[in-house]
Amino acid sequence: MTDMELVDIAVKAMERSYAPYSHFNVGAALLGKSGKVYSGCNVENASYGACNCAERTAVFKAVSEGEREFKAIAIVGGKDGRINDFCAPCGICRQVLSEFAVRDLAVILYNGTKAERYTLGSLLPMSFSSDDMK
Repeated sequence: MTDMELVDIAVKAMERSYAPYSHFNVGAALLGKSGKVYSGCNVENASYGACNCAERTAVFKAVSEGEREFKAIAIVGGKDGRINDFCAPCGICRQVLSEFAVRDLAVILYNGTKAERYTLGSLLPMSFSSDDMK
């Protein structure tokens, strides 16, 4: 699967976002080692602590279906559903991704014109992991 095919799935997921408070819509597409793609969108709640990000939605869907190894994730987002800048994962999403993904997981960000590729390790240096609990 190409980066842009994964981005296209993330864009479709963003269209299903529920963001009546922030009006900031986000979509994610997570590529499992199996080749299956898990999409996710952000889901807001009047009680902000109950909100869930698109990236975590995709991870939780994948894990709940038995997938625990990933190749890449594409993330798109923007105010009122308009993609005009890169939308990087928040710190909590980076930490959740690090629970299941290797440091070289491809993180693909798209600004509406071009895609850029990062690694999870570059976005979350010195991460806390299960290795730290040994």
